[in-house]
Amino acid sequence: MEGGASGLPSQWPFYTAMWIDTHCHLDAPSLGDTPALVQAMRERAARLGVRRCVIPAVERSNFNTVRELAHRLGDAYALGIHPLYVPQARDEDLQALDDMLEQHRDDPRLVAVGEIGLDFFVPALCEPAMRERQLGFYREQLLLARKHRLPVILHVRRSADALLKQLRERPTGGGIAHAFNGSPQQAQAFIELGFKLGFGGALTFEPAQRLRRLAAELPLSALVLETDAPDIPPQWLYATAAERAAGRAQGVNTPAELPRIAAELARLRGMPLDELARASTANALAALPRLVGLPGGAAA
Repeated sequence: MEGGASGLPSQWPFYTAMWIDTHCHLDAPSLGDTPALVQAMRERAARLGVRRCVIPAVERSNFNTVRELAHRLGDAYALGIHPLYVPQARDEDLQALDDMLEQHRDDPRLVAVGEIGLDFFVPALCEPAMRERQLGFYREQLLLARKHRLPVILHVRRSADALLKQLRERPTGGGIAHAFNGSPQQAQAFIELGFKLGFGGALTFEPAQRLRRLAAELPLSALVLETDAPDIPPQWLYATAAERAAGRAQGVNTPAELPRIAAELARLRGMPLDELARASTANALAALPRLVGLPGGAAA
């Protein structure tokens, strides 16, 4: 079969489906270090049916970057301080975030507070002082989301129970638990709090049996799709350390991979791809309501 973009056969049905990548870091230099390269990368994804991307900020220094990029590409953005960036963040960055959310409150492309959350995987972030600082930034950003009536996009890495505890104490308007990889019980808890669960490239790895089973068995209404580009590459892009040592380059994850990730999820669930496209899009719009009726742009 003749291959199209991303190495996929051009007659595959998802070429006419419409997708929303609910989490991708399009400002990452590895996705293109010039505006023209980023534009070309985004247009490639658009040709594959990726109608919209959500670009979350990770620290104060890229608040304006993601906002300007979303406007240039016709996409959406979120503003927040990522837990991995908490060590270098200053307390006044929270006030800067509040100010930005207020300044751009009428911007339809601002769809959430994110990426925020807790990371209890990185050892340095698990030290008592840094753990408490993460919690402090997370709590304050939940309050900002409530203040500005925005959903949240959550970073969840070995931290689901702690995230849920704070959400129960400081409920928001829901949002997305990004790159979800918890238990069925934790998944249900997020769902009961109004959250959708983000699934991406990790589910394409056959050894990830627990995650694949979860993606297959959760209610369809709970699922949204994401790439986390350039992070969490799908199986077909991933090169092991041994393969890299032998000269194989690691593939670059971009939003263009979303339809193929979706095809794998549809296969796991035993459902038609167009049905998954409709459901995941509806779920994304429910999680991030400002995406509804978003003005068009370069990738529209």
